[in-house]
Amino acid sequence: MALRNLTNFNDELFRKKSKEVVKFDERLWNLLDDMRDTLVHVKGYGCAAVHIGILRRAVVVLDKDNVIELINPCITEESTKIEQVLEGSISPGAPVAYVERPSKVTVTAVDRHGKPITVTGEGFLAATFCHEIDHLDGILFTDKAIKN
Repeated sequence: MALRNLTNFNDELFRKKSKEVVKFDERLWNLLDDMRDTLVHVKGYGCAAVHIGILRRAVVVLDKDNVIELINPCITEESTKIEQVLEGSISPGAPVAYVERPSKVTVTAVDRHGKPITVTGEGFLAATFCHEIDHLDGILFTDKAIKN
């Protein structure tokens, strides 16, 4: 597919809510493929569509050798145990900061074909799910950064 340009971390686009995906077609599949290719190219872990300038509720996460695609994701369960996670972003100009995140989350979403899926992540994967899903609602990790 294609590599896409990344939105600068300070761009106001990151403060907007992404729209629900309603069409599961080749255009969506190309978007997901481009997000994955871009993410691999920059050696990142997660990419919300807003990272490449698209306000759609689509997320791609790399977990070891697995590609996890989440369309219209929602966190449905989270542990009460909290961890401090050092987070950054694939977006140019992003700082790094510690954020408190649940140590385990369950996410419901649909796949690229519109079929329901449920995934559970622990540790860094849970934090990545939270981080990317926050992006879909206009929330940045720096909003939740631990202030020392």
